[in-house]
Amino acid sequence: MSNAKDGMNYEPKSEATPVVAKPGEFVFAGSHFDHGHIYGQIGGLAAAGGTLKYVYDPDPSRYEKTLKEYPGAKPVSDFREILDDPEVQLVTSAAIPNERCGVGLQVMDAGKHYLTDKSPFTTLEQLDQAKAKVEETGKKYAVCYSERLLSESGMYAGMLIEQGAIGKVLQVLNLAPHNLSASTRPDWFFQKEKYGGILTDIGSHQFEQFLTYAGATDATLNFARVDNFENPETPGLEDFGEASLTTDNGASCYCRLDWFNPKASRTWGDGRTFVLGTNGYIEIRKYVDLCNGDGGKVFLVNDEVEQLIECNGKVGYPFFSEFILDILNGTEKAMTQAHAFKAAELSMLAQKFADENR
Repeated sequence: MSNAKDGMNYEPKSEATPVVAKPGEFVFAGSHFDHGHIYGQIGGLAAAGGTLKYVYDPDPSRYEKTLKEYPGAKPVSDFREILDDPEVQLVTSAAIPNERCGVGLQVMDAGKHYLTDKSPFTTLEQLDQAKAKVEETGKKYAVCYSERLLSESGMYAGMLIEQGAIGKVLQVLNLAPHNLSASTRPDWFFQKEKYGGILTDIGSHQFEQFLTYAGATDATLNFARVDNFENPETPGLEDFGEASLTTDNGASCYCRLDWFNPKASRTWGDGRTFVLGTNGYIEIRKYVDLCNGDGGKVFLVNDEVEQLIECNGKVGYPFFSEFILDILNGTEKAMTQAHAFKAAELSMLAQKFADENR
């Protein structure tokens, strides 16, 4: 795993991820290494049996460690070489956020599926373009909402909820403090037109979890707020954001996002999720269990048990396995297209509300 203090290049690994493809059966490429989440995306696909054929980025230093880990991959200086290869079924990318949609449209026009880092868009207009392209090409515009998809505790909690472990979900709370580490960030990180705002960016993780854990397909925005409390030297940065929603099945949802993770924290972010049900509740400690070891834990209390569940090595990252099978079999089990787009749409609507009322 990458440095626990470095959120931008956080790359969790699990040998428990189910392998579903034989060598060469599912071929993909990795491109646009602007955000370090690309390493986790490549790792998740490879762990599930995907074969990395190409890597592309204008700055070769960004994929040096990928080539060391996957020596069979070929670096290319022209993105077109990837797009023109009929063997490539999927391109996964982590471009600058406001460029992610444009990359995806190119990929889909080339007859390939697309998996992008969150946030998949920075404007509602981009979302409309992607919807139209999905309809036109029949290809997937998938999103790696890694706070759940690359968290074994996050994935396992979802399984427990689906099994009815806490009854009907009434409320989902997400708290997501992050390390700012300003000196290590690229220039685009501080330019709002490029990252889209804090609710659009890291907030998209939270909105995806709202829909998943509540078992909802839509939500109504109640309140949203963003601000720059303590970083006047970078006025384009929003270091705090919060939002409240009510899902279409009645659950209450709230998230708080910030760049104020304390320096003494062992990890880049103490992301926690609390889910209340009619018959119990769950707390997910994704990255750290304060003063008590590593994260990757689920605390479950219901009418029958009070239980700590260690999740590391338990289920792996099954999204990637299911996603590969979806592409190979023409199914939609890993995540529906509607769900991926709705999480992004809600985060951008919240950002728009916060911007207009700031």
